[in-house]
Amino acid sequence: MTCAASIRSCFGTPPFASGRVQDLIAASLLNRRVMEHAPHPPADVDTLIRDALVLTLDPDRRIIRDGAVAVRDGIIVEVGKSAEITPRVRAREVIDGRRFLVAPGLVNGHVHVTGEPLTRGFVPDDSGWYSNVFEWLVPLYEAQTEEDERLAAQLAAAELLRNGVTSFLEAGTIRHLDAAVDGLREIGIRGRVAQWAQDRAFSPDQDQAALTDKAVRLMQAEMERYPGGVETLISAWPGLVGHMTATDDLWREASSLARAHGAGITAHMSPVEADPDWYLANTGRRPIAHLAELGVLGPEVSLTHAVHLDDAEVELLAQTRTNVTHCPMSALKGGYGASVSGKFPEMAAKGVNLMLGTDGNNNGNIGDLMRAMFVCAGLFKDARRDTSLFPAHQVLTMATLNGARGMGLSEQIGSLEVGKRADIVLHDLDRPEWRPLTDVVSQMVWSADGRGVHTVFVDGVKVVDDYRCTKVDEGALYVRAEEAGKAIAGRAGLANAGPWPMV
Repeated sequence: MTCAASIRSCFGTPPFASGRVQDLIAASLLNRRVMEHAPHPPADVDTLIRDALVLTLDPDRRIIRDGAVAVRDGIIVEVGKSAEITPRVRAREVIDGRRFLVAPGLVNGHVHVTGEPLTRGFVPDDSGWYSNVFEWLVPLYEAQTEEDERLAAQLAAAELLRNGVTSFLEAGTIRHLDAAVDGLREIGIRGRVAQWAQDRAFSPDQDQAALTDKAVRLMQAEMERYPGGVETLISAWPGLVGHMTATDDLWREASSLARAHGAGITAHMSPVEADPDWYLANTGRRPIAHLAELGVLGPEVSLTHAVHLDDAEVELLAQTRTNVTHCPMSALKGGYGASVSGKFPEMAAKGVNLMLGTDGNNNGNIGDLMRAMFVCAGLFKDARRDTSLFPAHQVLTMATLNGARGMGLSEQIGSLEVGKRADIVLHDLDRPEWRPLTDVVSQMVWSADGRGVHTVFVDGVKVVDDYRCTKVDEGALYVRAEEAGKAIAGRAGLANAGPWPMV
């Protein structure tokens, strides 16, 4: 029997083929079948984390024992069992993950990266909302130089990264945007930032048209300087201080800019009764109803606090798919009344995309979003006497997937899935709060905090290693921050109001 005949006897002969053509086709079939069963050479990757406990937050919410994650060019290319993935890749760096929980980077939906990092805790915690903002925070913000804001942004970013936050949405109160962006880019975090924008004339001697024109030009310029993109870590959004500080015209311009650039809008709204009271007195409508009437609400908008809403406003947020960032630590410290008046359970039930934020270092006081998860998980259980509200898995989703959605990055971050950006956090399980390990999600929300974050990757780049930032000298950063904080307070003409003397 000829070779070709032998092949034909094994694989069959294609119809309508004969002679030499049969031989060539049969040989081709044999070659293809041999190649299909031959072992493929390992694929080159940058990083392989193996033999770890992997919390994916993928659509099936898999938690993989003895799991592995492989990264190439900033993208997750493999997620699964180590036994399956390890033979398929050849890694430049292999991380033994046996002591780690590998999880998606957290997303902080509202944080002030300038203004407050250098004055943390300086504002007395017994000051009311008006005093907190206008007698303390505004003077401290205004006393800061460009170099102060660059330093503050780096300090804030270091704190976020060290606590497992890989992405953040800035609160819209940066005054020196170029300096802040420069500092953030150096440290390697992902964020959407905004320069301080407001335009309402609160006194008759102010030129309303000129104020609006200045604010619009500021937003246009920041969008041109810092455009967004899938691989862009730091880019600008139109950010409004919010409350009642933006006119209808500025809201419309911000909305138009955001939609034209594929960006978003962030603004503070209704932490206390002052906002709804002002809107009712001046527009005849509550804030959310007024913004809906302007046509500026939508999935690109993130409103922070939103404590004092009525049922109709909750319905409007759900209908327009507007995002809301809950800052539970600020609500407690500031006495906003979230436990009494907050409709966050109702918003969640209506499908409003709820994110979590830590706010500023004189409000929430810390960039540890895991502490915010803890407070969120407990606040309404106690307030409503209903333990079914905000279970741990829902709160963790708020801090990851919901945050990604609110930042317009659902397809890029928020979970560990093939094709997403490699924003990855390794939580050290060899710590008392993690042992014994029984329920990963419950312990992440109720037991652990950011102090257990050992390693952090942003876009596949290791920005925290063995509990220290890799892109900045932390020791030098802290020394500079200490000096700058004292100088800022002096320029603002404010003294520490603590009741106990420091001697």
